[in-house]
Amino acid sequence: MFNIGIVLQAIDARAAPAALSLRLSLLWRLLHQRRWVLGFVLGVVGLGPQVLAYGEAPFVVVQPVLAIGLVIVLAVGERLLGERVGLSEGFGVAAIIGGVALVSWGAPSHTEAHRGAVAVVSVVGGLSLVALAPFALRATRFDRAMLTIVASGCGFGVANIATKLLGDDFPGHLANAFIWAVVGVVMGVAATVTGMTAFQRAAATIVVPVSTAVQTFLPIVLEPLFLRERWDSARFDGIPLAAGLALALVGCVLLARSRAVSTLLASAAGGS
Repeated sequence: MFNIGIVLQAIDARAAPAALSLRLSLLWRLLHQRRWVLGFVLGVVGLGPQVLAYGEAPFVVVQPVLAIGLVIVLAVGERLLGERVGLSEGFGVAAIIGGVALVSWGAPSHTEAHRGAVAVVSVVGGLSLVALAPFALRATRFDRAMLTIVASGCGFGVANIATKLLGDDFPGHLANAFIWAVVGVVMGVAATVTGMTAFQRAAATIVVPVSTAVQTFLPIVLEPLFLRERWDSARFDGIPLAAGLALALVGCVLLARSRAVSTLLASAAGGS
């Protein structure tokens, strides 16, 4: 749902005036485009299964599974564009599936607990600062395309973390759950604006792999800072887990940059 939604949203984002970059008016314009709204709705609906997944499996397992959505984009690109799926794409698919399987097999028991409020807020706050940086640096020499791409990835990463924390706090701690819901929505909006701006400034072949890698795997790297896991229960001292994450990351980048996927997304971003 997330990846098909990105394709639909990219079409209208590329056609929007560059003067709307990093402005809420960009989002307001896009909300009047039916195709963009459909992509947005797919992303919102996808949050339901994501919350359920966080509740049923460890965070470190659910995050890399999100990259499997790229396999759908690969299939769509192959069907619509007639692009041949080569060895690189085949290895990318195998790497994601194999990586997720290794992570699932080697992950610690699902006994996560939140760390203290200071630790959790520090992680979320730090990522949020990066996600919001393009708005503060707009029209300066630091206002670069790569900043908007990374900021978008961090923003969606915060939304993922907030979704995890919301699911853990609901329904036992409704006040905390509401706060995380607000954080997730606000950062999701910010990430959407920076992400759509990134599509205006850079090719989708750059935007998608970088943003996807950041939002999917950076929260995993930071997980020990805001969640307590029983890492002693991980198989073989966590070696399969680490290998699986590395393999899934490689597969994610390969698929995002493959011709079938990148051509589809670049065509969508160009509105052709």
